[in-house]
Amino acid sequence: MTASAPALSVLDLVPVRTGQTSAEAINASLSLAETADRLAYHRYWFAEHHNMPAVASTTPPVLIAAAAARTKTMRLGSGGVMLPNHAPLIVAEQFAALEAIAPGRIDLGLGRAPGSDPVITQLLRGSGTTSDVEQFPRHVQDITMLLSSEGATVRFTSGGEYIVHSTPAATSTPEVWLLGSSDYSAQLAASQGLPYVFANHFSGQGLERALDLYRTNYQPSEAHPVPRTFLTVNVVAAPTPEEAEARALPQLRMMSRLRLNKPLIALETVDEALAAASDPATDQVVEAARSRWFVGTGAQVATELREFATKFGVDEVMVSPVAGAYETEPMDAPAGRAQTLELVAAAL
Repeated sequence: MTASAPALSVLDLVPVRTGQTSAEAINASLSLAETADRLAYHRYWFAEHHNMPAVASTTPPVLIAAAAARTKTMRLGSGGVMLPNHAPLIVAEQFAALEAIAPGRIDLGLGRAPGSDPVITQLLRGSGTTSDVEQFPRHVQDITMLLSSEGATVRFTSGGEYIVHSTPAATSTPEVWLLGSSDYSAQLAASQGLPYVFANHFSGQGLERALDLYRTNYQPSEAHPVPRTFLTVNVVAAPTPEEAEARALPQLRMMSRLRLNKPLIALETVDEALAAASDPATDQVVEAARSRWFVGTGAQVATELREFATKFGVDEVMVSPVAGAYETEPMDAPAGRAQTLELVAAAL
């Protein structure tokens, strides 16, 4: 358990609101990364999602490279790369190159979810929709070896060996994390002696059990002799509770569309969300999601984050700043998301 203020990090899905272009959304997120770096946030991760009107975070390695050019000290990474979508060697090569660009600052978060629908999954995976998922544990080990100075060894049936490196002459390696929202990921991270992140921002269901499984069954590794974890949370902070609740509404309504299997659209502005007609099903999903979010003034959110970190025994919390924007706010600026980071950092 920790009584001190937790370290703060950021998870970014690069949201796209009504009328916003991909270029404007990405520029807003890169500006947000600069803000987080200035405020001494510990790390900044980009998610991987595909074919979603409200999400421009499709390719974490590209976004990490762009953020590396605009930040100085903060760690940068993926939250995460959905490994079944990609060949392990390509992932290892990409992140070895990122480590060479920003030595000592790169995290490789790996997940096994598709990050989209079955059609996109099929397009991403030349080998089909299930085989790569089944190979996930082995592929995680492959990437770890490919990133190491020794490299990975391919053994032929004839008895010969072939050594493969992800980059020719690495002096440091990215830190590999396993991500997940189930017992499976917690147990796999424990068995491989890897750091673990529970995707609490997405569901929140099963958090205590996952952490207990991870910590109880952890097998120490040379790089990580003790279990190491942090948690993700959805956060909106504003000068007043009323503004915070209003800025939370667009993303809450987007979550309801996902849960109710409604057609996805660009993220509503705060104005659109406030003016939208409500219905019982949407209201129920919004209320349930809101109960797990951290929404309020900077001081209120900081107090809740401190209590949350203490309750679950973590010394770092990764905030997903889900504050929506008003129609009058610039398209290429992070608006309420930057305000959230500023207020929470100041309060903690």
